[in-house]
Amino acid sequence: MKAAAQPTYQRILLKLSGEAMMGNQEYGIDPAVVQIVAQEIKEVRALGVEVAIVIGGGNIYRGVAASAEGMDRTSADHMGMLATVINSLALQDALEKMGIFTRVMSAIEMNRVAEPYIRRRAVRHLEKGRVVIFAGGTGNPFFTTDTAAALRAMEVKSQVILKATKVDGVYDHDPMIHRKAKKFAKLSYIEILNLGLKIMDATAISLCMENHLPIIVFNLTQRGNIQRVVLGQKIGTIIGGT
Repeated sequence: MKAAAQPTYQRILLKLSGEAMMGNQEYGIDPAVVQIVAQEIKEVRALGVEVAIVIGGGNIYRGVAASAEGMDRTSADHMGMLATVINSLALQDALEKMGIFTRVMSAIEMNRVAEPYIRRRAVRHLEKGRVVIFAGGTGNPFFTTDTAAALRAMEVKSQVILKATKVDGVYDHDPMIHRKAKKFAKLSYIEILNLGLKIMDATAISLCMENHLPIIVFNLTQRGNIQRVVLGQKIGTIIGGT
């Protein structure tokens, strides 16, 4: 009898874009998409992997775009942080309906809807097998949810950041526009910065580089990909690592 595959990672930080939550809609949350993502997370939890999550808010509100149109950047970013809380609560609801114990921890205190972020408490939740969703970004304006993902991953000692996108890795040009775009199987942190690749912002990449935290960029829309990455299958693009 063939032995069951063993996960490569025991604790992961899954970074989801807000856009992933809206499916084919122009904005907002598509409940069907949230259900699919929740089911994939449930399958990863069934392997015994501890799962932390950071979700963006771009499907509801994007602070950078608003500030470009004249809104104060700090106010715009605070609105974006609140959008991440909405997405986090939606994913929490879907997970708990599947029997997965989940905690939303917010960098902005709002005790009636989420726990305040406390590192030791977050680690304890993970050790108990709960999925922890980090909302509210870093709690500070001028920092993206990519940076929040890098920061939280290091604080709770995740072994990897799984960056879920709509394409199957990092390319030298946008593959949605350029048919001959080249996909990278592996990149160093410095190559990401020097080539100006926009898969994550420079602050997040620099944090990961300083702390030797690998990032795997992969396609979320292909069913089962989160589990494949966790089991060590070679999909997407690996940034850093060995």
